[in-house]
Amino acid sequence: MFFRKGTKLFSILKFKCPRCHEGNFFIEKGNIRLKGITKIHDNCPKCNLKYMLEPAFFYGAMFVAYGLSVGLSIITFLITNLLLKFELLESFFSIILILIASTPICLRLSRIIWINIFVSYKNKMN
Repeated sequence: MFFRKGTKLFSILKFKCPRCHEGNFFIEKGNIRLKGITKIHDNCPKCNLKYMLEPAFFYGAMFVAYGLSVGLSIITFLITNLLLKFELLESFFSIILILIASTPICLRLSRIIWINIFVSYKNKMN
């Protein structure tokens, strides 16, 4: 129910256009190649939505990336310190490793979340 076409969650997790939910948002499909990790299409291949809504639009995604990083850090700390009983320094190093490993997905998620804040789904029937 929460992950069906027409929901923000569908667009975010599938990295699809926020308006039509059909066109791919990023040029590269995988997260492995770091070179083109944040390269997006200029327009949606299906509905022609211009992704760069205004100059420097995705600078706002930095705030989303910061929130994702803080949330991930807190979760990592709670797991390593409370559940696994790591020392404080070990928990700190665990947080650093997790943040480095998750940087590519956080960069992508922050951009797709940011544009989904401003663009809503429009069904072709409307």
